[in-house]
Amino acid sequence: MNNSFLSLVGLIQNSDGLKMLGDYLNNTHQILNQHFSDFEIILVNNDKSVNPGPVIEHLSPEIKQHIFLLQLSGPTVKNNALLAGLDRSNGDYVVIFELELWEQPTLILDLYEQTQRKSDMVYLRNPQKITAPAQKLFYKVFYFIMRKYSDLQVDENAIDSRIISRRALNALLKHRENLRYMKALYSMVGYSTSSIDLNTPVKVADTESFSEKFRNSLVAITSYTSFLRTILLWIFLFSLVFLVTVVYNAIKVKMSGEDIFGNVGEAVPGWAFLVLLISVFFAVMCLNLYIMSIYLSSIYEEIKQRPLYIIESIKRY
Repeated sequence: MNNSFLSLVGLIQNSDGLKMLGDYLNNTHQILNQHFSDFEIILVNNDKSVNPGPVIEHLSPEIKQHIFLLQLSGPTVKNNALLAGLDRSNGDYVVIFELELWEQPTLILDLYEQTQRKSDMVYLRNPQKITAPAQKLFYKVFYFIMRKYSDLQVDENAIDSRIISRRALNALLKHRENLRYMKALYSMVGYSTSSIDLNTPVKVADTESFSEKFRNSLVAITSYTSFLRTILLWIFLFSLVFLVTVVYNAIKVKMSGEDIFGNVGEAVPGWAFLVLLISVFFAVMCLNLYIMSIYLSSIYEEIKQRPLYIIESIKRY
């Protein structure tokens, strides 16, 4: 029996999650009750169209006394809904455990045991990520940019299920990002992290459309990497090279009657000045955009004051 107080956070996203909820609560409670002296189960309902109340009412009183149900007033993005559960957690360790893992509750013990080996965060990995073929290239490009243009250690095979120590959670909750990319935030916390591979791939419920994923990927890239600023810098440098090349070519045609490719040409009055003027303005515009992007990214990091979620009710069974 472990003397640690464990908080288990589960997220109900849709009616499919409601179908798994009964088995999820029975199985996880059995493991928690056998191996932990004190624990709580925090359920966050992110879909007002489903009512988990009847499912919970049919459980035994022994299980219900550990359950807290957080009903959000309206649907929000998955990461913000998870934050509602993390904010409410009181445990020495907090386990985010997805409903799709209801058949493998012993993973909770595996995660906890790994933390006893000096890891503050331990996450589960899907070795063979189940992804639609059309989205594989999108994910490869996204994670390449995240690794190349940031110092964050982002694992593309990581799923949301993980255990977090209290000190790591306290540090994580200080990051009140309005547009949250949790994998980046976990990495930014900086505490020791390890992973456990799942023996069998798990299909996690995906409620986001491709357009939403694309929009969220742009948010992550602009918030946590220097990718866009790097592109603007390279455009600026290219414009300088183009400026020098065009000016040299115009002067060469005027002086020798041949361009840089050896073609015979005749100097057109005013052409060199016009090209020079356009090139200068293009270079200056790119430089201004690059400088503005630095300022905008800094402002973007600060002006995030909207509430991340709104809790309509908290019910203790």
